Amino acid sequence: MEVAQEWPEPIVRVQSLADAEAIPKRYIKPPSERPNLNPGTAMAAGETECLPVVDLGGLRGGAAERQATMRAVSDACREWGFFQAVNHGVSPALTAAVREAWRQFFHLPMAEKQAYANSPATFEGYGSRLGVKKGAILDWGDYFFLQLLPQSIKNYDKWPTLPASLRETTNAYGEELVKLCGVIKEVLSLTLGMDEGFLHRGFGEPGACLRVNYYPRCLQPELTLGLSPHSDPGGMTILLTDEHVKGLQVRKGDDWITVQPIPDALIVNIGDQIQVLTNEIYKSVEHRVMVNAATERLSLAFFYNPDDDLPIEPAAELVTPTSPPVYKTMTFKEYKMCMRMVGPCGKSHVDLLKAALHD
Repeated sequence: MEVAQEWPEPIVRVQSLADAEAIPKRYIKPPSERPNLNPGTAMAAGETECLPVVDLGGLRGGAAERQATMRAVSDACREWGFFQAVNHGVSPALTAAVREAWRQFFHLPMAEKQAYANSPATFEGYGSRLGVKKGAILDWGDYFFLQLLPQSIKNYDKWPTLPASLRETTNAYGEELVKLCGVIKEVLSLTLGMDEGFLHRGFGEPGACLRVNYYPRCLQPELTLGLSPHSDPGGMTILLTDEHVKGLQVRKGDDWITVQPIPDALIVNIGDQIQVLTNEIYKSVEHRVMVNAATERLSLAFFYNPDDDLPIEPAAELVTPTSPPVYKTMTFKEYKMCMRMVGPCGKSHVDLLKAALHD
């Protein structure tokens, strides 16, 4: 698949539109895709449900506590595809520092940020759209995307130099999340009835990247979304949310559940590649982001992925006569190129793998 080298239309920074009383047409979603912001609706009623909360400190306890914690992780990933992790081992001081550093970056003058403008060739840098389809309806958000692993593609020249603390803080934060993903990967392997290295082998040499999302305020939040419904294409995502402003919604059945962030928690969710590797035992789940009429919102999404060139398919150990393989084989590089063509689009990308198997 040929990789686009340039965006199909001139890039407009959403931050520059934050004071627009009427948002441009290219950001207005069809009525069926708009968020329902009215209280008392079915969506609001569904919010009596809450994302599971798992205390990962139990993994450092005795055998019974460890088993109970592993079971809680497994249950959350099977039922929701998401959970909020507390006592996860990442310092609250570090999460606060990395969040503040990136907030300062997005508050820099536009010319400073424009120096890092990205292209669809790698997406690395300062961006304002995720798909390259011409004429697409866009999301109400800017972002900064950078590579962390493997070390061979990590390029500090593409990282902002301001604020002065950003590079060091981001690097330290990334290192801590790589460790945390390793722990969760072992837990998921064991709760599949496999040895703790099962998903490690399935991932090969892991990749990791960070997308810092900046959602400016929007005076017509009922017409658009900060990020359209999608499941994450990679292996696993760890999200550091805004400490003050809600916005993330997770699909549960026919409802969109607004996540109520817990102070110092990290939100963990399963990506499409773990869904494929586990032959749908663990499933990625659609989620989306609402925007706010009063204020901006910032979040940091850390993506932990398989080796780009390793073929990903349902693991042989999880394929049986009664549970045949659900997906065809594809490398992660091929998979994410498909997603980058059209941008966030529900579960359609992983479903295409399933459809192709039965063609």
